[in-house]
Amino acid sequence: MKKFAYTLLACLILAGCGGGQTIVLLPDLDGHVGEVTVTSEGGKTATLNEANQAVTGTTTVTTLSDAQVQSEFGAAMAAQPLPTARFILHFHSDSSKLTDESKKLIPDIMRSWRDRHSNDVSVIGHTDTVGEKQYNYDLSVRRAKKVRDLLVKAGMPEDIIEMTSHGEENPLIPTPDGKSEPRNRRVEVLVR
Repeated sequence: MKKFAYTLLACLILAGCGGGQTIVLLPDLDGHVGEVTVTSEGGKTATLNEANQAVTGTTTVTTLSDAQVQSEFGAAMAAQPLPTARFILHFHSDSSKLTDESKKLIPDIMRSWRDRHSNDVSVIGHTDTVGEKQYNYDLSVRRAKKVRDLLVKAGMPEDIIEMTSHGEENPLIPTPDGKSEPRNRRVEVLVR
């Protein structure tokens, strides 16, 4: 469903809607191609299900070369915002201490923030299912605060960071209660 939405969104952004306009089906950010059905004012339909297939004003499907797509829509494609950058930082068990590998991600997060000129950063704390639910929630808050503080110390304005915590809810790797899972001891950082 998500891939379809990205493909459809690309079509609408690039071509607009209405008679006489060109609608082109482009791959999503992962290179996957969805499917779009276009209906003309007269009720005729055409299905686009391959990269660079296009409909212009009628329901006759053609396929554009990459060069044609770039020539016709390059400026619109270049104007699209960068996709959301997602970083996952892991923590030691029962701690708000980052792993050494995760500490190394802070400069990458800062670079992504600068490259996007972003004013929209989310920091989301998580834990595994070891421990009581309230304790895990509090630990996820401490983890999120730790990452937020590191980002602020590196130069990111605190007022653009939205901080939330999920405790042991929404695990990356579903486990039974009481199961230690290092991949669930994390903070996710989203830079839009």
